[in-house]
Amino acid sequence: MLGFKDFSSLRLLSLLFAGLLSACAAGPDFKQLDAPNTSKYTEATLPQKLATAPGVPGGTNQEFIEGADIEAQWWELFKSPELDALIKKALQQNPNLGAADAALRASQENVSAQIGGQYFPAIGLNGGATRQLQPSAIYGLPYGSDTYNLYNASVNVTYKLDVFGGARRAVEGARAQAEIAQFQLEGAYLSLTANIVTSAVREAALRAQMQATEEILKAQTNLAEVTEKQLAIGTVSRVDVTSQRTLVSNSQVDLFTYERNLSFTRNQLAVLVGELPSNANITKFDLKSLYLPEKLPLSVPSSLVRQRPDVRAAEAQLKATNALVGVATANLLPQFNITGAIGSAALTSSALFGPNATLWSIAGGIFQPLFQGGQLLAQRRGAMANYEQAVFQYQATVLKAFQEVADSLRALEAGSQALKSASDAERYAYETLELVQQQYKLGTASYLAVLYYQNQYQIAKVKSVSAQATRFSDTAALFAALGGGWWNRTGPAFQPKAIANKDQNETSGNN
Repeated sequence: MLGFKDFSSLRLLSLLFAGLLSACAAGPDFKQLDAPNTSKYTEATLPQKLATAPGVPGGTNQEFIEGADIEAQWWELFKSPELDALIKKALQQNPNLGAADAALRASQENVSAQIGGQYFPAIGLNGGATRQLQPSAIYGLPYGSDTYNLYNASVNVTYKLDVFGGARRAVEGARAQAEIAQFQLEGAYLSLTANIVTSAVREAALRAQMQATEEILKAQTNLAEVTEKQLAIGTVSRVDVTSQRTLVSNSQVDLFTYERNLSFTRNQLAVLVGELPSNANITKFDLKSLYLPEKLPLSVPSSLVRQRPDVRAAEAQLKATNALVGVATANLLPQFNITGAIGSAALTSSALFGPNATLWSIAGGIFQPLFQGGQLLAQRRGAMANYEQAVFQYQATVLKAFQEVADSLRALEAGSQALKSASDAERYAYETLELVQQQYKLGTASYLAVLYYQNQYQIAKVKSVSAQATRFSDTAALFAALGGGWWNRTGPAFQPKAIANKDQNETSGNN
């Protein structure tokens, strides 16, 4: 007989063994990869302040604020109530964002399903009634038969002991898949808001280019009429008239192209908002109504990998593939199962729950795979190769993230200088055209000179408008490249007013 001391020792050993089993999980534990060891985004040192072009949209002074955080609603820095209202509407109606949100909820429910299926025993209730005929021969009797009813009811319990942590790795993988869905949702949120901002800027730029082209077309048409009058009195040739009319026609072609692209952009905005182009009623945007943010937050490089949704999703993919290595490893090891049942059986329903009808059973089992044609080993090698693939994909995603930030920074620097030069070129081209047109009317300048400087001014004007729009677009691109500030958002990414048939698939029980 065991004494109290022996019993305590056995109990302590049992607890210790149970603790060791609970801490043991097959396969490697996931370790977060280090952030890239760099202190800057670009090869050359960036200026703290960018070039300015006073007096034109997008010519505002901008400076980088290193280490500053990004606002969740960064688009509000453009100070456009119309833009803000459009994005809020899109966050309620965009179907791609809604699909990403539903995918996240499905992944979260899958985590709960994995926890319920892997960590807890499966308990089921069985019941049945049977009427059967048996010949007496099965009892060793030479004649007769027996007809009777058999009623039974039982509760069955099955539990798989997670000795080597395969279940824990499976749940770990499900949680990682939910993380992937979470950051895919954040990526869809960031992409949607950035696309709306850049599309609104594109529309404003097209409107400005259309307006500039219309002004140029009006001047060209007036000059064509003057040239025709001069042809009538013999001071110019027919070639001068046809050349000017050619210029008018080319400007009309440009105008039609801008109108087409403007329609395409407004259709895109309608779809981004989640509406049909015919019913969208999108606000018209103007470059003059947009404000260029003066303070540009520049996150430290080491924090970029924690801010970008695509990098976080790639990291979660690493977790998922690492967990699958653990699952594949655990499948090579012994599997332990416990089953039990308690119930009753009787020949009549009234005796089913009587004192003599009780039955029960309990059993334990162990299964050690020995030979399955190399299937389990191949699955583990495949899981390890998938993890290596995920590592390379993560590295590629990080490199792309840093490239996009570097591109945005260089674009902002070059764009500010380009706008200043384009603005100067437009002003000088306009002044030159005005002088030459006056000289032409007085007869001191040739028609070819007027034709040349009209074309120069048209090119300079369109380039200036394009450079203005580029400043706004590049600014939005920087906010997007740095992650968009989703971590500072208080509400959900998808904010629908209502979802039709939301409860149609919900059930009242927990299965």
